[in-house]
Amino acid sequence: MTVAGILTAIVIGAVLGVLGRLLAPGEQHIPIWLTVVVGIVAALVGTAVVGSLRDTDGIDWVELVVQLVLAAVGVVIAARLYPSRART
Repeated sequence: MTVAGILTAIVIGAVLGVLGRLLAPGEQHIPIWLTVVVGIVAALVGTAVVGSLRDTDGIDWVELVVQLVLAAVGVVIAARLYPSRART
């Protein structure tokens, strides 16, 4: 993997994290850096799961949808696990 590929994965992961946070139900009290990390992990896991099964020359919409769903689920899990001062 090249440096450009790694930077692209980080950018796409960050966008997926933010979109996943917007799609996740309820309010999430987690920092933006955690949202970005969740998005990056969702992008990597989604690529590992779906990427090996599909081979397209253009945009792989199925892979992006799987990554987005994983990001939304990851944000919900992170919001539940992240300690917050608001919860007592």
